[in-house]
This record gives sequence, structure tokens and C-alpha cells, in this order.
Amino acid sequence: MDSAQRTELRVAHLDADAFYVSVELLRHPELRGRPVVVAGSGPRAVVTTASYEARRYGIGSAMPAARARRLCPDAVFLTPDFATYREASGRMMDLVRAHVERVEVVGLDEAYLDLEGLYSPRAAMRRVLAEISQATQLTCSVGIGPNKLVAKVASDAEKPAGFVVLSREQARERFASAAPGLVPGIGPKTAARLAALGLTTLAAVGSAPEQLLVERFGSNLGRELGRRARFEHDGVVGAARKVVSESRERTFDRDIGDAAQLSEALSRMAGELCAGLALHGRRGRTIGIKVRLDDFTTVTRAHTVAEATCDVELVTAVALRLLREYSPPRPVRLLGVRVAGLAAGEVTGGAPPSPGQTEDADSQLALPV
Repeated sequence: MDSAQRTELRVAHLDADAFYVSVELLRHPELRGRPVVVAGSGPRAVVTTASYEARRYGIGSAMPAARARRLCPDAVFLTPDFATYREASGRMMDLVRAHVERVEVVGLDEAYLDLEGLYSPRAAMRRVLAEISQATQLTCSVGIGPNKLVAKVASDAEKPAGFVVLSREQARERFASAAPGLVPGIGPKTAARLAALGLTTLAAVGSAPEQLLVERFGSNLGRELGRRARFEHDGVVGAARKVVSESRERTFDRDIGDAAQLSEALSRMAGELCAGLALHGRRGRTIGIKVRLDDFTTVTRAHTVAEATCDVELVTAVALRLLREYSPPRPVRLLGVRVAGLAAGEVTGGAPPSPGQTEDADSQLALPV
């Protein structure tokens, strides 16, 4: 491989195949070959992931578990075990870091790898995959390209156990007829607005006049949509992500109409949120709540305080006041609390956030759509 070709292969995206299910199959080998679904057990549980056998029935991530059961009554449903998944992820990422210096982990099952300086990026990634398979018995798909966007789309192209290497031009040609939603950051609402303009493929969006996109989507988003459709991306592997807010929210198994129960749930979430903020040395000035009613009406309310804080008493008091002032007119399906405008601060004390809670941080491949 000459130096020009190596320059094109700057970034790899590694994604474990059906990760949660694959970890479960190591413990339950008798389930191999059967449709297996990892999902919660509550009435409003959603699918975390599904085996490829289950996906043939149309089952996918984020689908309501009840619908998944209807699509495949014979599927085996397993309750998520995130402690085990985190352990397996740690082993996998340790193996990755043994080969590549700069690694950006973006989930338990995926990471971006900086391939700059490697003499043979393809061979290096083959070695990584072989070691992961030997040490963990997990399979991964890999995409390699000149930037994170190409690498991400390439890694999804031939799952499971895919290994796809593309230049930006090759990606444009290969996915020219694909729907815009193939690209990370172009969500269903934006795709629908693009379709209304007659832009139903990546090729169409990529060649559309920039002025048209800017007029319909605004200056920043309009230009970015065209760039994404042409697989142009400037994100750096391992670049720090700015966390602008942190939140905790819960979807209740049953709608709640009792004000005391809602206040109790909100107070508990505020405590968890402030503990997480304190753990990471963060404070924020804007305190808000999110309320989703049983008819899916979603309402947010916020209040900005004079100084940045992670004080649990203040955050709880403001959140409860916002809830009382809104006074939900119908039973509540989802409730959440948020602190925004985060800044680092010298904060002491606080307990770790409860398991399963994560920060609200925008992905470097995300778009505000």
C-alpha cells in the first residue's frame, strides 16, 4: 500500500455484532440459532437488541417488547444484564487499545480508532478482530475510511462480521441511491422534509443547491446536510465532547396521576442527577423538567438560577415547583429532570449515579434534527 492510500485510511469504526445478545449466548449456548431478544420485562419495555435470527421477523432495537413478542411468539426473551455487558465491553476495549493508541469509545459495543501512523491499517484491524474473537468469542464489524462518517456507515454495510474499506468517493458511489436516513444525524423528521423537496436519496441531497438547503433548514443545518450526504466530515477521533446538560428521566410502567407519587419520583431522580453532577465536578444554572402525558403530549418547563449549582435541595425544590405550576392535566407516562448550561466547578461530595443512568452528551456524528 502506498502512502496516498494509507492517508485515505485514517479512521476505523469497530462495532460488536448484536453485542448484548452475543454476550448472552456465551452463557446460554443452547440458544444459538434461535431468535433471541434482550428486553426489559415491564409493560412498556423496549428491545435493547435482537439476534440476527430475530431480526428476520422484523424485530429491531427500540421496538416495544410487546410488539416484538407478537412478531415472533417463539423468540426467547432475556432480561438485560448491564453489569456483565460492561465487563465484556471493558475486555474488548482493552484489546483494542493494545493495538491502537487513540481510541474513542462511544458505547459499550462500538468505538472509533485513529489509524494515523499505522503502516498497514487493514492488517492492524484484522489482528484486532482476531484477538477479540479469540479472547472473548465475540465478533465485530469494521469500517475503515478517511473520516468518522465514512467509517461508521461502512461498518454497518455488511454486518455481521463485515470488513468494509471505502474512500469518500467510493462511499458516495456505493450509497448514492440510499435514503438520507442512512447517514448518522439525519433523522426521520429531516428525511421527511427532504423528501418533500424531492430529495429522497443521498445523491440527490449531496447535489442539491446549497442555497435550497439553507433556505429550508437554516444556515448551519442546511450546509451540514449537504456535507453529510457527500460523506464530508471533520470530526477528530478522541476529541472531547462538550456536555451541555445532564438529565434523568423515567417511563413509568403505568401512567401516574397522583401528584404525591409524581413528586416522590421527581425528587428521587433529582437526587440521582445531582449525585452524578457532583461526581463529575459539574454545575448548571438552568433547571428543567420534562413531562409526557398518557396521550404522548410532551411538555418542558425550565427556570434559570443566579449561580451554577448541583445542590440537591435547590434542584429538587425548583423541579418540584415547576411540576406544581404545570399541574399535569392528565396521567403522566414519562417524567424527567434536567440541569443545563453545565460548567466545571470545584465540587465535593456526592454519590455515584445509579446503574443504567447516562449523561446527555451529543454524539460527534449527531445533528440537531
